[in-house]
Amino acid sequence: MTEAESPKELPKMKDVVTVSHLCKQYGAITAVNNVSLSIFENEIFGIIGPNGAGKTTLVECISGLRVPDSGSVNIYGLSPKEDREKLRKIVGVQLQESSLPPRIKVGEALDLFASFYPDPIDSQELLESLGIADKRSTIFKQLSGGQKQRLSIALALVGNPKIAILDELTTGLDPDARREAWGLIERIRDRGVTVILVTHYMDEAERLCDRVALINHGKIGALDTPAALAAREGGGVRMQFAPSRPVDDKILTALPGVISVEHRGTRIVVGGSGDITTRVLYALVKADVTVSDVQLKSGNLEDAFVKLTQANYKNSNVEEGKK
Repeated sequence: MTEAESPKELPKMKDVVTVSHLCKQYGAITAVNNVSLSIFENEIFGIIGPNGAGKTTLVECISGLRVPDSGSVNIYGLSPKEDREKLRKIVGVQLQESSLPPRIKVGEALDLFASFYPDPIDSQELLESLGIADKRSTIFKQLSGGQKQRLSIALALVGNPKIAILDELTTGLDPDARREAWGLIERIRDRGVTVILVTHYMDEAERLCDRVALINHGKIGALDTPAALAAREGGGVRMQFAPSRPVDDKILTALPGVISVEHRGTRIVVGGSGDITTRVLYALVKADVTVSDVQLKSGNLEDAFVKLTQANYKNSNVEEGKK
């Protein structure tokens, strides 16, 4: 094979955050248990999991706000433990619970944070991009919940970071404000920033994240794209319909991708993966069967989340029973 005929290699994603065998305990409680993962440049990387799973502790260790008991974190070749001052200039953090003095003005808070960095973003431009330029002279306690979240994002970004860590950004927001926040996160990534997003909203992770890591009992239960997790663990596709006459199950079970066939009264439910809908309809046409009231349901990230956390919970109980 000549050089011209050789297959082209796909471009390799650049790792900008590498977590290796990270562990953190609080007394007898293990919050982070031997976690290893990599985060790619300019992706939105989601961290999901039940309450108390260790999500916040993990990102606090990544950001340098908390020191792990063992393991390591590497961010653009820097260590949060050894290079705190250098990392502070390239990592912006929006904490799950943070507040400002009630009477500090938005502009004052932003200018204060900007003074900590050598090359900050223009604060007025940042406020305009986040839709709160008209709140520059408003004191903190007079801001709405959504406006406080936007200010929190602005404070995380004003230092012109390469990485932004957003922890439970939309918790407590109404649906409209949540969707506005989603747009803000996408615009952050469009600025060239790598985003680490901690969330317990599966629709949020599904909409925004390039990849997600499921953390449960301090361990990684799964790591993949939302679509891949939904397809693999979310139950696949379920097709329900009413046939014009009885159907031999063998016609359906013989089709590629079909996993199950159930009868619910006069209706049939076919479960599987891939393009089973087309295959089922074509097979039924060949068998001279017409269908009506066709309903389709695809597995989603929430289905996968429930399945994986329940499985991990059962496995954890089994391990505890062996001790």
